[in-house]
Amino acid sequence: MNMTQIFSDDGAVTPVTVIHCENLTEDMENRDVVVVGTSKGKGFTGVMKKWGFHGGPATRGQGITARAPGSIGSQTPGRVLKGKKMAGRAGNSRVTIKGLKVMKVLPNENQIMVSGPVPGARNSKIEIVFIEGK
Repeated sequence: MNMTQIFSDDGAVTPVTVIHCENLTEDMENRDVVVVGTSKGKGFTGVMKKWGFHGGPATRGQGITARAPGSIGSQTPGRVLKGKKMAGRAGNSRVTIKGLKVMKVLPNENQIMVSGPVPGARNSKIEIVFIEGK
């Protein structure tokens, strides 16, 4: 999988992902697809990278907690509630991208060009599902 762009006759630019695919047919072009894959793993990340927390102040007695999550609960109920956003492993999960379209089919190279990004690293396996009736 690599990213590139194609130009239409009126000069509009469309970013596409080039995907190596077996069993290509010409009727795949201009069809809507759903792409399912495994996203890139990010390893163990803090709350700023994983959840977009803003962090603590830069001055005014700031110690070593610039990237810390802050308080994780109150005295009542005396426990950390389920679903609390905390640091941990990020990425490496199943991702479904809807609303993509096959822009071009290159049968000689066994490649298709899909509009927009697809999940995963280069040379990773993905699943392409064609939407019927479109």
